Amino acid sequence: MLPALSRLSRRHALQGAAAALVVFGLLLWWLLPLGKTTPSGDLTFSTGAQSGVYQKYGVLLKDALAEDLPDVDVDLHTSEGSQQNLARVAAGEADFTIATADAVAKYKRDGKPGAGRLRGCARLYDDYVQLIVPRGSPIMSARDLRDKKVGIGQEGSGVRLIAERLLTAAGIDPTRDITPIPAGIDTMPSRLEAGELDAFFWSGGLPTNTVQELSERFQIRLVPLEPQLVEKLHATGDSTSYYRSAVMPADAYLQAQSGVPVPTVAVANLLVTTDQMDPALTEGITRTVIRSRDSIGTTVHPAQLVDLRTAVYTAPLPLHEGARRYYRSTKP
Repeated sequence: MLPALSRLSRRHALQGAAAALVVFGLLLWWLLPLGKTTPSGDLTFSTGAQSGVYQKYGVLLKDALAEDLPDVDVDLHTSEGSQQNLARVAAGEADFTIATADAVAKYKRDGKPGAGRLRGCARLYDDYVQLIVPRGSPIMSARDLRDKKVGIGQEGSGVRLIAERLLTAAGIDPTRDITPIPAGIDTMPSRLEAGELDAFFWSGGLPTNTVQELSERFQIRLVPLEPQLVEKLHATGDSTSYYRSAVMPADAYLQAQSGVPVPTVAVANLLVTTDQMDPALTEGITRTVIRSRDSIGTTVHPAQLVDLRTAVYTAPLPLHEGARRYYRSTKP
């Protein structure tokens, strides 16, 4: 009888020891750093013109990433805008960027280098096209720009792309019927004040600080861009299908609008990378973009419109796997 009890005791003792080892191993796995759990390294973010929304958004996003991904060093590079941004990312000269959906669609349609590698991380906020003139100007529609000096954005900008398309839709040849001025948002307001421009196009979130500041020191007016222009844009091809009719709220620019809403054209902005980007890093950046919406939005107001419910819709780009992981993790 005693030997049987002894064997039973030894068996229980062995089982207890094994269980203790399992618990101890799990405890070690939980407590000890067996490797880095957050991404690390350097990345380049291509933003936009010096005083534009992309650049200001990039600066604030860099600050947010410094808290969320402290082992990632972000280097910001200014650019002319969406078209140049896409070329940089596709060529590996930048890792992440922001670009409008119409610029992405055109880049893909034209078969530009690296177009097939581009991936979306998030749909951000919408850009609103703003055609700005002095308050006393006779220009009442895009058709009235004929024979005028018009700021149409820099060569690689999204502003240039949509300005030329809108002019064409209005029946104006942007190379012959106007004097096109290839300037950016950093210089167009002062040139309008000096009389060097009769009008200028800008495409950005509402309100754009540079336009807001212009309206507070110089009397300007926003020219309506009617829905018929959008219909004409859509008729020209698939890369224009991302434009939609929109209305600038009456209080977007109080000084310039006199309490009146202004019809215009809107297009979505996308956070863009490539299929080569590390999924863990992409997941982390996507998470920070969504979580930092309110903090960034106190300074860059369009960022307040970043919405988890719509961020996943990155057409015309497929969603990056890392971003997909983040969105799946947010589902209840």
